Amino acid sequence: MAARMLRSGAARGLLAEQSERGLFQNVFPAADQLVELLAPGRPPLAAYCGFDPTADSLHVGHLPALLALLHFQRAGHRVIALVGGATARLGDPSGRGAAREPLPPERLQAHARGLRDGLHRVFENHHRLFWPEAGGLRLGDVELLDNMQWLGRQPLMDFLANVGTRLRMGTLLSREACQARLQSDSGMSLAEFLYPALQAYDFLHLYTHHGCRLQLGGTDQMGNIMSGHDLVTKVTGEEVFGITVPLITSTTGDKLGKSAGNAVWLNRDRTSPFELYQFFVRQQDRIVGRYLKLFTFLPLAEIDHTMEMHAKEPEKWGPQKRLAAEVTKLVHGQEGLESAKRCTKALYHNNLESLETMSEQELQELFREAPFAELLLEPGMTVLDLCRKAKAIPDGPRGYQMITSGGVSINYIQETNAEAVLVVGQHILKSGISLLKIGKKNFYIIKWLQF
Repeated sequence: MAARMLRSGAARGLLAEQSERGLFQNVFPAADQLVELLAPGRPPLAAYCGFDPTADSLHVGHLPALLALLHFQRAGHRVIALVGGATARLGDPSGRGAAREPLPPERLQAHARGLRDGLHRVFENHHRLFWPEAGGLRLGDVELLDNMQWLGRQPLMDFLANVGTRLRMGTLLSREACQARLQSDSGMSLAEFLYPALQAYDFLHLYTHHGCRLQLGGTDQMGNIMSGHDLVTKVTGEEVFGITVPLITSTTGDKLGKSAGNAVWLNRDRTSPFELYQFFVRQQDRIVGRYLKLFTFLPLAEIDHTMEMHAKEPEKWGPQKRLAAEVTKLVHGQEGLESAKRCTKALYHNNLESLETMSEQELQELFREAPFAELLLEPGMTVLDLCRKAKAIPDGPRGYQMITSGGVSINYIQETNAEAVLVVGQHILKSGISLLKIGKKNFYIIKWLQF
């Protein structure tokens, strides 16, 4: 009923706009009460979303929840990004057919640091690159917290007495995630069964200490959100709320994420700005309009216009390029976007100028699987010498013939003279790098120690 109310326009402002974008899907327990709390002139609300550090980076599947927090922040509300340093030790059973492999505490701590760094970067990029265009309106405060700060110090008996007595077994057992796991071959551990109780306690703690009245999460988190609502209302007598955001799936319908093995990461050392940019550039026409609404701050009217122009000029890939640019800038900043564009020109347009300005890091990101070699430039060194020292061609006549037959290029320039002496500025870029290509797909990155 809440979702129908939002789509029908019964709600106003933030809820209505984000429902129209497809970002807010369901409001629990009732949309009309939350609309009243979010009405103009009312005090700012505090909203939170949790991110368990099962890996050291966020991924594209986390973007809807991140955008939901940012939209609340843009509306002047306080937002809390909660890293689940404690809950990750148990593992959320929602949407999983088997228990997660337990991680050592020191690895969980490293993962938590990676998530905090990624969250901080996204909020900073938003503030610096997207908010100045908002006309001077007040941006809400943001806090980055870790539930290890309170769950790590929570005595077991106190937790069971204060929380366990207020959550009903029948209700927890009836949750879809619990039912699915209990009926599976692997069953469900006690630790996983208690996960909703720990997440519910997070909501209670954040309400008590931070005045938080709203939890955001994916549609697969509805059961956990409902448990948090039950606990907070029973303990405090106050009404709190939950909003679900959509899950992002692959073209085959699988949820994007670490468990599915198809994650597109938001940390540069896992997925480069170029790879993130290309992920969104490659989105199909049937999905790109929806993604522009979900993942950007572009006005809906501008998105509609972009899609209308795309219908007339589909060969320009206008919506895909705009989507890729907006997301890459939010995740990696302006420099990351420029890096992605340089790499795109260098790889797909054989643009020597872009190649010339690429850093060593960008080259290694662009040609992630390419062998990397450091060589000393010797007087009179030839194309043949380079290929052999880089172990890019076989010894003997066959390797020599690969060059003379046109199968070798250096910095996108084909070289058929195996005895040609290497020239700085042509074979060796100003950055001291050479990009050696053998055949159609085999790249080698050469870093010259002296040139």
